[in-house]
Amino acid sequence: MALQGPFVVVADSPDADVVEALRADGAFPIIETGWADAPAALSSVEPEAVVLAEPCSDLARAAAIAHALTRPRNKKRALTPVVARSRDDAVPPVPDALAVAFAAPAEHIVRRLASALRVRALHGTVLRRTETLASREKRPPELPANDPLDDATVLLVGRGRSFPALSVALGERVGVIGALSVESAARTLNARDIDGIVIGDGFGPRIVEALLTVLADDVRFRDLPVGVLGGHPATVEPHRLGLPNLERTAEHPVRLVERFLPFVRLHALGQRLRRMLKSLDAHGMVDPDTGLLGHEAFWRDLNRAVDDADRRGVGLSIARFSFARGNRRLSVDAARVLARLMRQVDFACREADNSIFAVFTETDLREAHVIARRIASVLKNTMLLLPSKKPANIETAVTLATLKASDNVETLIARVVGKEKAK
Repeated sequence: MALQGPFVVVADSPDADVVEALRADGAFPIIETGWADAPAALSSVEPEAVVLAEPCSDLARAAAIAHALTRPRNKKRALTPVVARSRDDAVPPVPDALAVAFAAPAEHIVRRLASALRVRALHGTVLRRTETLASREKRPPELPANDPLDDATVLLVGRGRSFPALSVALGERVGVIGALSVESAARTLNARDIDGIVIGDGFGPRIVEALLTVLADDVRFRDLPVGVLGGHPATVEPHRLGLPNLERTAEHPVRLVERFLPFVRLHALGQRLRRMLKSLDAHGMVDPDTGLLGHEAFWRDLNRAVDDADRRGVGLSIARFSFARGNRRLSVDAARVLARLMRQVDFACREADNSIFAVFTETDLREAHVIARRIASVLKNTMLLLPSKKPANIETAVTLATLKASDNVETLIARVVGKEKAK
């Protein structure tokens, strides 16, 4: 994508390689500044992005830049991504900055910046669409205000000594799905949305290279954050241009997680914005949190589906999915998985009690059992681990009811809910 500025490049020493690489990709204008003058430069413009082209050891200057980036600004402006060089696997001192190795070539920095700008473009589109609807006195759906990490999910692949430490470090901040093999990881990637992959130890270089090659060759995973712990430098480096958000840390699982989370947050925000665009396209009938129908739209469609089934004499079944130790995080995660599994003719909704209703149109009870069983199996094998040091097994209870000649919406729902309560 075109790099339309302004861009602010911060470095006390001239950094011609980064500036030239940005110019070669069409970035304009580019504002070069030192660390001392950077806060003033950031206050004088609304930059598209910021590149900290050299590591910063002065925490006071880094804090001043962070303050300038978080100052009150035009709410119609999209996010401003920050890419920061750092040494020795260190975490950049500017919050949410996307770390890049000090020795990384300038082309890698530009690719990472372009990836972040794709999320910025999505953010700008959502803001413009929302403003347009508001100007027409329509009530647009609201973009969730919580931290995107609250709903993010990371796939942890590994079976070595670092797996427990990585699981705990990630599980304290995001949802985690564990995969002990590459085959299990592939199934998870095909079944659900993932905001990042961490590859721990326990795999040989060929296996790691094969996994990275698959990710780099699939456009779906172009911007996916990928973190690799431990060795394999010769295996990782060739894939950096195909995977702009690929990071490797030589050791320290906690350090890898600290460097990795800003990438996960940005990717989760991008996924949130895509769901928001779908909700805007559907005039607010789709829940931007889950991708399923909103509450009002669901019950309206259910009434229509029941009337249609009665008139045409076709089947209609409904399933209720509920979860032991369920909470909002778990319910939203299940709803997003369900949204990918639903047939085009079916529809679903997440309820306030964290359960999920799914309606199968033109489907009798026997066929509904087959569909619900398949969905429950996928949920069991791809649901995230609860964010605790001792993840518990997640149990999904499924109840079914099919429309009878004497039924209306109230009696149909009463039967599917009553069966669950009776268990």
